[in-house]
Amino acid sequence: MKNKLAPIRLDSYQPLREVVCESLRDAIREGVLKPGERLMEIQLAEELGVSRTPVREAIRKLELEGYVIMMPRRGTYVASMSMRDVSEIFEIRGALESLSNGLAAQRITPDELEHLQRLLVMIGSYMKERDIEKIVEIDIEFHDLLYHASRNKRLVGIISNLRDQLTRFRTLSMSYPGRLEATLEEHRAIVEAIALGDSKAASKAAEKHMENSEKTLLKAMEKKNSMKKRTGDK
Repeated sequence: MKNKLAPIRLDSYQPLREVVCESLRDAIREGVLKPGERLMEIQLAEELGVSRTPVREAIRKLELEGYVIMMPRRGTYVASMSMRDVSEIFEIRGALESLSNGLAAQRITPDELEHLQRLLVMIGSYMKERDIEKIVEIDIEFHDLLYHASRNKRLVGIISNLRDQLTRFRTLSMSYPGRLEATLEEHRAIVEAIALGDSKAASKAAEKHMENSEKTLLKAMEKKNSMKKRTGDK
């Protein structure tokens, strides 16, 4: 691992361990630090321009979040994500998204609802341009708004963590044939239910969205794995 990480800025108001943790988490999400890659505290500290202590503390936190695996006498590695791992995450996330959307239908403000509707228009616009990067960006904003509309901070924290563990797969999932169009329709169903204040319908729409997202991602992962086997790509 050489020169993969940029030195962090030390002018942040956050504790240094949090800044280091955020930097490493982003590097894993974005694929800079790849699944199965060994993490060496000394190298990470040198690249980030900090001492080993905040790196060690950050790695411990990332282990709790599921981003890294610490193996006795073998070292620390970026966690790989199997299809079973994905299914387990969606199993939990589906239930929590359902709860979150149901609460949002009861607690969302008019301004937040209007914002959701604007985001739908934006997604539709970027779909015409096939701008996957922008669609992923707006999709994240869409779900963040729904989470916060639930008015439950603990719920927001838990769902966000689960979603973040799958961030590395968002482009893969959105690029799967037909997924963009389906996602937009599923989002519309969610917004319509919330606009009506129908908690049950909003919860059901969230469950359907998660089920379809899971199915698509698993198909995309299976297809990618099959291509790797055929080409001999490790």
